[in-house]
Amino acid sequence: MYPDAELEKNQVPYQDQIDSVQRAVNQFQQDNGGILPIKTKDATTPIYQKYPIDFQRVVPKYLAEPPGNSFENGGIFQYVILDAETKPTVKLIDLRIAEKIRDIKIRLQTQQYPPFDKEIAKNVYTLNFKKLGYKETPFVVSPYTNQNLSFVIDGQGEVYVDYRSDLFAEISKSKRDLKPGEDIRFILAEKSMIVPAFSLPYTIDLETNEPVFLSK
Repeated sequence: MYPDAELEKNQVPYQDQIDSVQRAVNQFQQDNGGILPIKTKDATTPIYQKYPIDFQRVVPKYLAEPPGNSFENGGIFQYVILDAETKPTVKLIDLRIAEKIRDIKIRLQTQQYPPFDKEIAKNVYTLNFKKLGYKETPFVVSPYTNQNLSFVIDGQGEVYVDYRSDLFAEISKSKRDLKPGEDIRFILAEKSMIVPAFSLPYTIDLETNEPVFLSK
């Protein structure tokens, strides 16, 4: 058990910590011919998880130590880079979401087939969580709205967070010119320190002005 102060340090996203990592990344890139201090990931890695920062490459020369809230220092956040090709920007992944998904997938392994409930989009389904042994439907708290977000599963058995309610809230108050067919998750990533990781891509339905799953 951590002391209260230690717990808070590990679990709160602080802007000054992100800023210090951003400065370290910028200086590293400047000193290394444009190369970023990132871990190599497979080309098929989802965009918001594709460029995790490799703190071994920036500590201690550019940063005294990884931030206290980073996974590498016992925290719950993974530091990643967005817009790596154009404007590398430091953001966070909340790894508590990964833990929830891992628990669901462990329970799925006990089933011969996933207990699909309803098909809510092409190849996207809700789950019957009672058949997975849950007494209550699992959820995560949104970093954007503090609302409870549910999980969905695709036909291949991959589990994702459903950010439609967050996207709808942002679209409703935004005057952005969103285009059908484009992945609109960026509107969440831009407004927060935390990226919408572990999610499927979404686009906008111009007829309803609502977010919908983006078909591949």
